[in-house]
Amino acid sequence: MLHTLKKRGPLKKRAAVLLSIATVAATAATGPVTAAQGPAQAHGQGTAQTAAALRWTGCATTRYPTLQCASLKVPLDHDRPAGRQITLALTRVAHTAATSQGPLLVNPGGPGGSGRALAGFIASALPKDVAAQYDVIGFDPRGVGKSEPALDCGGSHFAPVRPDSVPLEPQTERANLDRVKAFAESCQTKHADVLPHIGTVSAARDIEAVRIALGAPKVSYFGYSYGTYLGAVYAKLHPGRVHRLVLDSVVDPGGVWYEDNLAQDLAFDARHKAFLAWVAQYDGKYRLGSDPAAVERRWYAMRAALRETPAGGKVGPAELEDTYMPGGYYNGYWPSLAEAFSAYAVDQDAKPLVAAYERFGAVEPSAGNGYSVYTAVQCRDSAWPQDWNQWRADMWRTHIRAPFMTWNNAWYNAPCAFWKTEPLKAPDVTNADLPPALLLQATEDAATPFGGALGMKERLKGSALVVEEGGGNHGISMSGNKCLDEKVAAYLRTGTAADATCPAQPAPKPTTATRAVPPSAGGAALHGLLGFRG
Repeated sequence: MLHTLKKRGPLKKRAAVLLSIATVAATAATGPVTAAQGPAQAHGQGTAQTAAALRWTGCATTRYPTLQCASLKVPLDHDRPAGRQITLALTRVAHTAATSQGPLLVNPGGPGGSGRALAGFIASALPKDVAAQYDVIGFDPRGVGKSEPALDCGGSHFAPVRPDSVPLEPQTERANLDRVKAFAESCQTKHADVLPHIGTVSAARDIEAVRIALGAPKVSYFGYSYGTYLGAVYAKLHPGRVHRLVLDSVVDPGGVWYEDNLAQDLAFDARHKAFLAWVAQYDGKYRLGSDPAAVERRWYAMRAALRETPAGGKVGPAELEDTYMPGGYYNGYWPSLAEAFSAYAVDQDAKPLVAAYERFGAVEPSAGNGYSVYTAVQCRDSAWPQDWNQWRADMWRTHIRAPFMTWNNAWYNAPCAFWKTEPLKAPDVTNADLPPALLLQATEDAATPFGGALGMKERLKGSALVVEEGGGNHGISMSGNKCLDEKVAAYLRTGTAADATCPAQPAPKPTTATRAVPPSAGGAALHGLLGFRG
């Protein structure tokens, strides 16, 4: 379920405010920034790569006036460095301190998430003295966004109204299977030459190419969600090239990817129950009952009603799940989601629910790129069951315990059951050769459950884990928790860190406007960049 489908409406606008790279013109060339002269050894790969020259040009926005852009050619197949080349799109906020700690590469997760916008955000969110010490580098991983070629296997895959995600009848299951098979076949038809080279290991080798092009002896890395796994794989391949390593909302490296998705199903169900319990606390506002179990029954009654008559001809059960799933990532959306729930269930007014779907659930036409890369990476990274009977048995068994998103998540990943590209074996990221890494994790995170952070900490010798006790959001640093943000800043300054616990931020309060998103001191801005399922 880790992905970055970009939604319509305010979230799209928020990301656009943070960075409109696609529409800004280069303003002034800053001249070439040339890497170290001569060939540089790609540590751990046994392949010599020649340092390229990156030409940074101004692509400033009002919010980020010093932002720069560049592109870098890398081999499609790193084992054939003289073969076909592809292009990575990069952004940079350059260091301003007299002494630099080198590049800090940032990644928002996915797989499939565009990282160009994150550079400006991280550079502005860090304390000024810390940001001044780093060249903060954003990038679109191979296949993503402005990198070329960009994958797109079919933008209409999520067009409403989709079949019910829960296959209560054979024909519903068949309809969903037809959808995912068609998507897998479309990917193979459109991108057969590229798919064998889309995956986490290839993306990690791209990071090494970026390091070489920057002329940096070492790089630092700050990744969210799937970006934590990408960072860990890079560190495994090139441990001597890592200066600092920050991993926020940590993927379980032992479950890549089928088992991780089953674990998500249980965690998302628990987080959805937390949302419903929050709604019950405000019965005077939402009029849905003061008993969480009763509120839950009303939510599933709404789902059943939408199965018979989709709201506005757009919101059936699958779209309802898409709409409420973002609440599992960020509780700042809870008031808006509760308003829509109340309007439909109490007032028989479907319009706010349709508006909520348009805002949180409906995908942009360009979302085919993110989902295509997501699928290509996950299906390539490791083996998935090829026998649909195993999927069916596992999903029904999990659905009994976690009905909220189990089948929705299954169909999201089901193209991997029909993928033609041969899967790889996920690398063991166990690493005793790194400097201390900093891990950050909320105890109730749904997208990357807490056990994943414990598993990663065990594998990264000397790493420190900072726990947000009682927190349930996904992507917790640089979003307003002062305790967490101070620990990230201190680590980036000095490289030292220790295990610690920080209290979670307060839960949101009901708002008076359906479309209002309560600010969480930066949380809404960050989650607009991370996207959902990312």
